Amino acid sequence: MTSLSSYALTLRGRDYSPLIVGGMGTNISTAELGLAVEKLGGISHLSDAMLMDVSDRLFGTRFTAAKAKRYAGLRDAADKSAELFDLDAVREATIRYISNVMSKTTGRGLMLINCMEKLTMNSGLDTLKTRLNAALDAGIDGITLSAGLHLSSFRLMSENKRFHDALLGIIVSSSRALNLFLRKSAATGRLPDYVVVEGPLAGGHLGFGMEDWKNHSLEAIVREVKAYLAEKSLSIPVIAAGGIFTGGDAARFMGEVGANGIQAATRFAVAEESGLTCAAKQAFFNSKPEDIEVNGLSPTGYPMRMLKSSPAIESDIRPNCEAYGYLLNHGECAYLKEWKLRHEAMSAGEPVPPKEKGCLCTHMRNYKVWTCGAMASRLRETSIQKEDGTWILPTAADVYEDYMESTGDEIRLPKAALEYLKAHQMNLKSEFVPHFVPHLLLGSSDKNSGVSAHAGS
Repeated sequence: MTSLSSYALTLRGRDYSPLIVGGMGTNISTAELGLAVEKLGGISHLSDAMLMDVSDRLFGTRFTAAKAKRYAGLRDAADKSAELFDLDAVREATIRYISNVMSKTTGRGLMLINCMEKLTMNSGLDTLKTRLNAALDAGIDGITLSAGLHLSSFRLMSENKRFHDALLGIIVSSSRALNLFLRKSAATGRLPDYVVVEGPLAGGHLGFGMEDWKNHSLEAIVREVKAYLAEKSLSIPVIAAGGIFTGGDAARFMGEVGANGIQAATRFAVAEESGLTCAAKQAFFNSKPEDIEVNGLSPTGYPMRMLKSSPAIESDIRPNCEAYGYLLNHGECAYLKEWKLRHEAMSAGEPVPPKEKGCLCTHMRNYKVWTCGAMASRLRETSIQKEDGTWILPTAADVYEDYMESTGDEIRLPKAALEYLKAHQMNLKSEFVPHFVPHLLLGSSDKNSGVSAHAGS
């Protein structure tokens, strides 16, 4: 069987690993995670979600505190249109964060950043322009445009000296969206360097309707986009994303479906280097298919896939727009509006409207929105549960190497899981050992992990 390592993704005439780690915010795609993959020659994303707050935590800056102080008097105001972000602060935070990461890269792989259009920050075009150009100025290898059509994004970067030098890509969920983006961007004289096709099984925000996401498949959309590009005589690499759980899955998308690369995130979300909390990582490992849902919690209007046990779902916290407000648009946010209606009804003793939205800024900042791909319940196939009930976390390198080298239904266990099995001489019939671990392979090893677990056995 063919492994993913047999393929290459060609960008600007240079071959790279065809595996891209997706952008996970807020700072779930940490610098440590990205650098571990880049060191191996892979491609990884940072996320530009809430970088002012991320900078405060990493570097001791006080961007968030300054904003909260500046608008403290508007805490009870229904209209938040006056709460504008300081664009100099946005730029400084972005450059500080990205330049710090880029100073540590090896040049073997690529470091990209995921930029969400729906991060409107109460002045969509102004803040988007600042974020995009600051990322370019900080030396990022490339920018992936996500969570929106980005019809103006190329124009907003067109005067930057790195506009034609840095890699630029776009995430779409249909050929129609790609066609619209290309038409609106044509005047800049610049085509995207790659297109990420994100299917309905991805984690986080989905580019489909709440009711129709089940009617689509990643394979069909990849073929549709490839056909569209061929019809237009455009040679742009297509990256398949969403629900690609094993190296065998990835190789099939490359060899049979015609993708030029694949993007994965959920399996990297539970890596040691990921910014998720330990509780969230363990919850992912313990999840079952029925524990994952697509809901309308996000105030962006996009459906989201997450664990039903995400603490944010039941939370009714007060909106914290003064400190954050990253999803404010013309002074409004769907959660802000809903929260006020609910609490006004409570105060008046009237029927309380149902809770449907969540304060995504605060909860994402506090890692209480446990977004995951549809295959998250299979994470238990990728590691070992210790006798105390906790799961051994893989490293980013473990996950990367498994994707690159495994074939068919194989899943290679993390090195720490193999060491634990050997050290404890665990009975392979123990409830803590996945049923697919081959019985007599614990004493053997190969250049990667030593054991291949068979997910389908």
